[in-house]
Amino acid sequence: MKVHRVIVSVLLLMTGLPGALAQSKDEYPSRPVRMIVPFAPGGASDFAGRIIQPALAELFKQPVVVDNRGGAAGNIGVEVAARATPDGYTFLQGNVGTMAINPNYYTKFPIKPLRDLIPVTQVVDVPGSLVVHPSVPARSVKELIAHMKANPGKLNYGAAAPSSANTLEMIMFLRPTGTDAVQINYKGGAGPAMIGLLANEVQLMFVTFSSAVNFAKQGRIRMLGVISPKRNAAYPEIPTMREQGFVDAVVGSWQGIFVPKGTPRPVVNALFKYGTEAMKDPTVIKRFAEGGATIVTSKSPGDFLAFVQSETARFGKVIKDANIRTE
Repeated sequence: MKVHRVIVSVLLLMTGLPGALAQSKDEYPSRPVRMIVPFAPGGASDFAGRIIQPALAELFKQPVVVDNRGGAAGNIGVEVAARATPDGYTFLQGNVGTMAINPNYYTKFPIKPLRDLIPVTQVVDVPGSLVVHPSVPARSVKELIAHMKANPGKLNYGAAAPSSANTLEMIMFLRPTGTDAVQINYKGGAGPAMIGLLANEVQLMFVTFSSAVNFAKQGRIRMLGVISPKRNAAYPEIPTMREQGFVDAVVGSWQGIFVPKGTPRPVVNALFKYGTEAMKDPTVIKRFAEGGATIVTSKSPGDFLAFVQSETARFGKVIKDANIRTE
């Protein structure tokens, strides 16, 4: 009887041992991690991702590979991330457009962020700005409105897609001011569309502050207003849209980390810890400040989930109220 008990005990120990050893060996992360940026290089998501990348790699003690998957207003990258193996080795750098606006516009898109992805933490909020090509004779928002009214439909504006944040911002600007402009779509609202603005293919657009500030300082474009509650320390000469009477034109491009549904909770918690810790890195803080972005981290994954839910509802109302046709 005693021999039988000893044998059973040994078998139980042997059964549990490989799992224990595997857990120790495969402590997350134990290999390179992929960060999917659902837009072309040059946009706010790419800007944020490449600033965070080195800090995360140092904390992970593993390489972090940025994988730009632009197209379809960010939906391509979102689908790649949602269908990835849920093990924490692929995460999405999602933003307001892909996570809160697109679900209300692309209603037939098979991926639903709140269903198929787990919000981990917000990392940064990038303010927007209204910019024009130097050929436009306007040095304030009021002057731009006067010029547009005198030249109805003669100006083009750049946007990533009908559902993009910069498109909604433009609609929120054009309708109450009684102005009109022609929308030109690009594969990215900050990278490709900004190139279009520099080339005078389009004459105005709403774009993230970080994507425009250096070009504005160089005189290659003209920034007329910043979409934030107060002036940006990186370019304090530019007044806010609120200062110029547009109190509702406040749509920032928040960025956050998401993983596929099914990712183990310990991995989600670990990624939350690494993500929030990376935002305390002095180089990260400095580079975001230079780009006019504000570091914002969530209190917990649950807190970020509640934020994304509220943003999804908010933009659903904006799209409905603006009578924007959905797909």
